[in-house]
Amino acid sequence: MSKLSLLSIGLVLLLGGCASELNQDKTLGWSPNRIFQEARDEQEAGNTDKAVELYQKLEGRAAGTPLAQQAMLDAAYLRYKSREPVYAEAILDRFMRAHPTSPAMDYALYLKGLVNFNDDAGMFGLLGADNLSERDQQASKDAFESFRELVTRFPNSKYAADARERMGYIVNSLAQYEVHVARYYLKRGAYLAAIARAQQTLQDYPQAPALEEALAILIQAYDAISLPQLRDDNLRILKQNFPQSAYLKQGLQVEAKSWWKLW
Repeated sequence: MSKLSLLSIGLVLLLGGCASELNQDKTLGWSPNRIFQEARDEQEAGNTDKAVELYQKLEGRAAGTPLAQQAMLDAAYLRYKSREPVYAEAILDRFMRAHPTSPAMDYALYLKGLVNFNDDAGMFGLLGADNLSERDQQASKDAFESFRELVTRFPNSKYAADARERMGYIVNSLAQYEVHVARYYLKRGAYLAAIARAQQTLQDYPQAPALEEALAILIQAYDAISLPQLRDDNLRILKQNFPQSAYLKQGLQVEAKSWWKLW
């Protein structure tokens, strides 16, 4: 065999050995506690992907233990902070299925609510005052359901008070969005569509501040299509519930205000 062939064989073996070394799992032989500490160190250093990888290894190595549960929650939190809601929610859903009686269930529900609430927070800023695109409201509704389950099942949880505040914000935001769409239709003469959206607001969000404008829209829309009885019924409701309403003082003209300002 020639020297060149021997050299080639040696190079292949050397490269193969290097690849094998690179692919070797450095955590083999580590205790669960060491894996957890290494993951925390990577997390504190800002190495999210490495930290999540270690948390996932710990989840498999110490399955069913409190340490593995903590690893799942920490991984979900890192994905949430990295603005990866799909991955964060998938981890939390897996946690809830695997550990339905976990003492950390209240935190898992709270974090799941935050994941969708965070996605919703950016939604309203993306829509301009005249942008009619129908955005999916499901993220907001999912966040509300997670928070609702939290405060129902764990009313004394340390996360419950904040969850209640966020629920109120979500309700007001969704109601204001419906009114925004109703206002758009009203200004363009699509009175039946405006009535439908305003009525939806009254039905779904009976305590939201947006009800005042929803009633004003109904009054104007019913007047425009010559339905005086319905117009007067809603005018009476507006006067009873909002006697100092600016809409009454300005002749029920809906202002072209920034729709995302809730109050």
